Amino acid sequence: MSRLSRTSLFENDLSSIINAFFISFNIGALLKIIGAYKTKGIPALAVFRQLFTLVFMHKSLFQALRSNETDNIAKDTFYRFLNSCNINWRRFVHLLAGKVIGGKLEHLTDLDRVNVFIVDDTLYERARSLKVELLSRLYDHCKHVYTRGFRLLTLGWSDGNSFIPVDTQPLASGDQKKRFYESRNVDKRTCGYQQRIMAQTKAPLVMLDMLRSAVAAGIHAKYVLFDSWFSAPATILKIVAEKLHVIAMVKKSAKVHYFYNGEKLSVKEIYRKNTKRRGRSRYLLSVEAEILGGDGITLPVRLVYVRKRGKRKEYLVLLSTDISLSEEEIIRIYGKRWQIEVFFKVCKSHLRLTKECHATSYDAMVAWNAIVMSRYMMLALDKRLEEDSRSFGELFFDVCDELPDITWTKAFELLLDTFLDVAAEKYFLADEEIESLLGTFMDTLPELLKKSLLRCA
Repeated sequence: MSRLSRTSLFENDLSSIINAFFISFNIGALLKIIGAYKTKGIPALAVFRQLFTLVFMHKSLFQALRSNETDNIAKDTFYRFLNSCNINWRRFVHLLAGKVIGGKLEHLTDLDRVNVFIVDDTLYERARSLKVELLSRLYDHCKHVYTRGFRLLTLGWSDGNSFIPVDTQPLASGDQKKRFYESRNVDKRTCGYQQRIMAQTKAPLVMLDMLRSAVAAGIHAKYVLFDSWFSAPATILKIVAEKLHVIAMVKKSAKVHYFYNGEKLSVKEIYRKNTKRRGRSRYLLSVEAEILGGDGITLPVRLVYVRKRGKRKEYLVLLSTDISLSEEEIIRIYGKRWQIEVFFKVCKSHLRLTKECHATSYDAMVAWNAIVMSRYMMLALDKRLEEDSRSFGELFFDVCDELPDITWTKAFELLLDTFLDVAAEKYFLADEEIESLLGTFMDTLPELLKKSLLRCA
């Protein structure tokens, strides 16, 4: 047992997790559905797997090619695979997310639990690039500077415990003057052309297309969560028309009005006209109002004013189109939106979302985003299966009942110690003979027990 290093054990465990993920969700069949297949030569699945595992090898594609760790796959093969405009990577993410959610996570979720869609965007920075297709000049709201890059609009699904990315789209600026480089000419019948058109579309319209595609792929949720950047009344009305409820933070703008007590008022004016709750209440004010549509359509909503943490004189405003929900429930459900911020952090810091791909082709960026989303799905699923006791099956509960005070690995260790003591004291065996006998015994154990013992060694 001492001859095996921790590194080799980690690599074996990681390889087994990746193999199980690829087999369980039939990644090869999904690639064929989206048009990623070859009639001869190296299979597309082998190329995808090499790109998928790069981040876990702590190497870039250049480093892997230089050290001959790509199973004899040439550089041009990778680039042709990534730059293909005939592969529908958005559909790949839809299909894989649908299998992960429908095949695994929904069985671990109670029927009464509220599932949600979460929409947000983050800066996909390409500050040192210049000749990247549709590269745009964007404002970084965190650093308060202008930079080059894209807005990575993402739609995710959550049951409150696990977050699964469902769709993603790098958005460029709709203003041609703010784009440094235009897209190359591609066949209008290809997926690449549709992706480039979508990249120049306004974010609210892309969000609606993402929601429709997710529902068409069999992924369902009751509420859509997003922050104030997408909370225009017209956008909310369109989402409700898709038979989805909205829980969102709204802007405290004087230009946006709600119909309240027969008047058109902003959220600040509504706040000033009402008496606030005192004490340590979770919210300051809750009122029912109506959203005014362009065609005279009205939609009843509930506005919940919440005190801003750390700043008692400031407040945030949450909007819910489901007026049957209580104020506490609206606050609790909106709290699930934070999971997409964790997702962005993990993808950027650990899965190298913005640092791994330096391609100038827009198709390659879309492909890399799909690969990163797949990595996150595998990690999120593995984490859920490790933590949720319901994923262990009947054996978990049987073992808990039989050995409530001691683990089976500890019991096995005590049994081996007893065996060694008896062999040395009663049969007077030498250390070399005992080691040989123990090695023979370990070789005859089932692989499952052997792997578990090696982890504990």
